[in-house]
Amino acid sequence: MEECMERVCFLLKVRSDRLEEYKERHQAVWPDMLKALSETGWHNYSLFIREDGLLVGYFETPDLKAALEGMAKHEVNERWQREMSDFFENLQGRRPDEGFQKLEEVFHLV
Repeated sequence: MEECMERVCFLLKVRSDRLEEYKERHQAVWPDMLKALSETGWHNYSLFIREDGLLVGYFETPDLKAALEGMAKHEVNERWQREMSDFFENLQGRRPDEGFQKLEEVFHLV
């Protein structure tokens, strides 16, 4: 039986002066970060960015709370969030994985 997945879409805002570096960083995500994401239930994960820095993220997970809590336990996530936090606007002192704006799903076509 197929596992039921929650679809999660979120927004963040990348600083316009850091767009190119942000894109470059995501061409070489650390292997241990990729492994941690997979192990903690982050699947079908994509990031999309607009030229003004609006970032839209999407992933599927069997349990969002467990996926976030699982990543919080990984040392690699702490390092990644610390390095990436300067790329974003309006985090109010939170890490990117704590400061994203989750969007409400209003329609889904299977």
